[in-house]
Amino acid sequence: MIDPHVHLRDWNQKDKESVSHGLKVAKEAGIDRVFDMPNTNPPLIDRESILSRLSLGTEEAEKIGSSYSLYAGLTSDDEQIRAMVALHSELFPLVIGLKMFLSHSTGNMGITEIESQRKVIRTLCELSYKGVLAVHAEKESLNDMSLEDPLDYSSHSSARPAISETESVRDIIRFCEEEKFPGHLHICHISTADAVKEVVQAKERGLSVSMGATPHHALLSSLDAHDMERGLKMNPPLRSENDRLFIYEALKSGVIDNVESDHAPHTLDDKRKGASGIPCFSGMLLLYHKLKEDGVSRERLLDLFGRNVIKIYGLRDEEVRLPDDSEELFSKVSDAYPIRPFKWS
Repeated sequence: MIDPHVHLRDWNQKDKESVSHGLKVAKEAGIDRVFDMPNTNPPLIDRESILSRLSLGTEEAEKIGSSYSLYAGLTSDDEQIRAMVALHSELFPLVIGLKMFLSHSTGNMGITEIESQRKVIRTLCELSYKGVLAVHAEKESLNDMSLEDPLDYSSHSSARPAISETESVRDIIRFCEEEKFPGHLHICHISTADAVKEVVQAKERGLSVSMGATPHHALLSSLDAHDMERGLKMNPPLRSENDRLFIYEALKSGVIDNVESDHAPHTLDDKRKGASGIPCFSGMLLLYHKLKEDGVSRERLLDLFGRNVIKIYGLRDEEVRLPDDSEELFSKVSDAYPIRPFKWS
């Protein structure tokens, strides 16, 4: 399998997880290739940090027989964007694409102002960037963190509501269409029915755009987040049961292009203090099992868990392996983390 959305820790976050540990657990889950996100500490927004991270990640991946790539993070600074585009051109597929956060999440890399978001797209157009731009789509102005109850993670779904994602997806699609973005837009961890519909309509209009969904948004709803022991707080949050079911059915039908874990581990202490993110390699196995159990064909499973990622990112064709004994692997992978958000039954 290919996982195009992981948050491996290490560096100043080594207490949460090392790159070595994350890659080993991913490999045990049947994941042969990962794409690491740039909101590390320090963040991957300059050449020196990116080269250092690539050195660490590729060395550890080679030891276990997997592949490691990363996204270069974007800021709103023209020269920084220019440098990241040049680095992508130089180092692809090690630098697999560019990542823009449209709201603040872990790492506070959000480019939250609407005109700043458009300016980034305009700059990428001027640079004729033809690679993948992956975005975390939530609209900061529609979030209300005063609604958050630290004793009930389900409240996170009210603080960062569904409309926040839908409106942000609508904004970034509009900017790409109006500025004539020459690259490919990928909407990460899509979680609402209305946002999926926005992407489907953009595809019909001819925009080069795709979307990925996570196991937690396909299998869990905000009701599950009442159980604080499962640590179910992440960005974007869990949604209503109607949204969850829509995401799951859109994966089954192939409307959503790929599965991505959004693996983001924390220490127990960090979770108790309200950190967003969960370990999710076990979730990949559980979602694979559920889809297979529901009669999804092997061909579609291959598309969801790897082949569409190869197409979206312009990688050379490679074999995509699907796990043989997902239940046994699920138990082994779950045991690697103190927080276990997924239940097999």
